[in-house]
Amino acid sequence: MSRSEGNRADMSQHEPQAADADPSIHNSANGTPAADGPATAAASKLAELEAKHAEVADAYLRAKAEAENTRRRAEDEISKARKFAVEGFAESLLPVKDSLEAAIALPSATPEQLLEGVHATLRQLASALERNRVIEINPAAGANFDPHQHQAISVVPAEQEANTVVAVLQKGYLISDRVLRPALVTVTAPK
Repeated sequence: MSRSEGNRADMSQHEPQAADADPSIHNSANGTPAADGPATAAASKLAELEAKHAEVADAYLRAKAEAENTRRRAEDEISKARKFAVEGFAESLLPVKDSLEAAIALPSATPEQLLEGVHATLRQLASALERNRVIEINPAAGANFDPHQHQAISVVPAEQEANTVVAVLQKGYLISDRVLRPALVTVTAPK
């Protein structure tokens, strides 16, 4: 046998053994194809990730729907608040209206009775305003002029300190620390 024939014979004997040594090609025990270990693990991991993705997507959709429902409920509440914002205030003014109608219903009332009724009605109105946090701005004479709460109608020379209130021409009102109407005042001129 020549040397090249001997090498071929050696190689042919080793080829089947090399194929048997690779477990991804054949199972070494019975020569059948083996299960792909890394491919099976990757498929398992992919299935696990897909399940987790579906779970997260479902949670996202539920959270989005809940946020949308919350937004709709808030819009409804705001709409109702705007629509009925003055309900409590109007309710507190109804006794004032009733008192005025009762005064008109008595045509033979004396001036003293009318004056007494007007004072009682004014107390009812003041109470209704107070309950609804409408606060009167009525600065005393000599108080410092506050441009945030007062509106100077005129400036007069006076002996008191400059920029102080001399007289109140019309009371002002605050509602929850916001000026509803500034007090109209006369102030002293700078010296």
